[in-house]
Amino acid sequence: MTIAAAQNWARPYGAEAAAIAGRIDGRPLDGGRAFDILNPANEQPIARGLAATPDQVQQALASSARAFQTWRFTPVQQRSAILHRAAALMRDRAQDLALTLTLEQGKPLAQALVEITLSAEVLDWFGGAALRIDGRVMPMRSPGARQITVPEPIGPVAALTPWNFPALLAARKIGPALAAGCTVVLKPAEETPAITVAMADALALAGLPDGVLNLVFGNAGEISSALIASPVIRKVSFTGSVPVGKLLAEQAGRHMKPCTLELGGHAPVLVMDDADPAKAAAASVMGKSRNSGQVCTSPTRFFVQDAVHDRFLTAFADGMAALKVGDGTEPGVDMGPLANGRRILAMEELVADAIKRGAKLVTGGSRIGNRGYMFQPTVLAGVPDDAMIMSNEPFGPIAIVNRFATLDEALAKANSVSVGLAGYAFTDSQSRAVAISDRLEVGMLGINSFAVSQIEAPFGGVKDSGYGYEGGPEGLEHYLHRKFVHHA
Repeated sequence: MTIAAAQNWARPYGAEAAAIAGRIDGRPLDGGRAFDILNPANEQPIARGLAATPDQVQQALASSARAFQTWRFTPVQQRSAILHRAAALMRDRAQDLALTLTLEQGKPLAQALVEITLSAEVLDWFGGAALRIDGRVMPMRSPGARQITVPEPIGPVAALTPWNFPALLAARKIGPALAAGCTVVLKPAEETPAITVAMADALALAGLPDGVLNLVFGNAGEISSALIASPVIRKVSFTGSVPVGKLLAEQAGRHMKPCTLELGGHAPVLVMDDADPAKAAAASVMGKSRNSGQVCTSPTRFFVQDAVHDRFLTAFADGMAALKVGDGTEPGVDMGPLANGRRILAMEELVADAIKRGAKLVTGGSRIGNRGYMFQPTVLAGVPDDAMIMSNEPFGPIAIVNRFATLDEALAKANSVSVGLAGYAFTDSQSRAVAISDRLEVGMLGINSFAVSQIEAPFGGVKDSGYGYEGGPEGLEHYLHRKFVHHA
């Protein structure tokens, strides 16, 4: 990387910006299909991206294979130090990185800054965890023998990330992979390429050897199929939709490659009659509107007990209606645009279907203006079970509020969908909290809290929400092979 590039690594957008391109062996790619990167707040192009050609994807694989033969044997202290230095670089330029993230993804600057800070913390955490990778010694079966397990990196990894948290989700794959001694070919979403380029450049400045992290943009289906089919790749890590996750799992299965799949959710929220409805509503407004509801753990299906239903619904709808929606770079904005025009169409379809089937539109329900992908924070009440939104995750700022009488009824409704990523409950009863913890079919549960994603804790779902974990020691373990050695 040149001095000029090093000085500008956190500022990929601007009048002088070149095309946003991937990285192979530390060098920007050229050629390939050009695509526009749009600011979702106004639909204006902010830069051009360059997709990798099929030959360049193969070059990235070859580079990853070469680098693995060295990186896997790099002392763990060096791997740890590089991750820590990269995290420090990201924190030093956090404001610039947050602006990049807001310009291409849309979330308000304050939320973008939180994402950058958390991404740096992920790299730091796995930099520390790298030093705690160890094996074990087992009792011998005969005199003079030894039985041990040796942790080894699983090999080059194909990492596929979406546009909703492009920095954080990339960090949650890069961090444990590099800590374990794996190399990575990262394919981010075309909507949000610049922030991942900036992260790759931060790691390069921190001393990451060329080829350990390669970055390619392009058609998701073509690139993912090429990566999974390659004998170079030994593991697949994907965050995205359930249908795509199932397709990738099928492809990986044909090649006997393990996957970590963090797929969709449709999070239920149980509001019990012993909870404070005003406090629960205020927290729910914050939880639902974060990143415009484009969060796999976003609370969506609110089941509220009869005694507090009306008070919760009024407070929640009022809070949602009061949110300021606009360009994420403007001060005072609570919620930015959706990521692309496809999300607007999806919101409109879900709202129209619910109303057609008898739901009440309490607030919102429409696009804001005709330029930029803004959509009103929306609350639907009394939504019938056959409405599309009861089984289809909206992945947007739409919430359902339905009433229930008994806990058994609420749990049956909450568990009725095919996914089980996150779930939430508001209650002041310890016995109810335990009952919900035991019976709600989710991978993560928040009681009186929406904070289910923590760096040191496992993140993963059940049922169609995928398998494997990101975060915590459980996330690191998925990038390791435990070799058993018996020495007689």
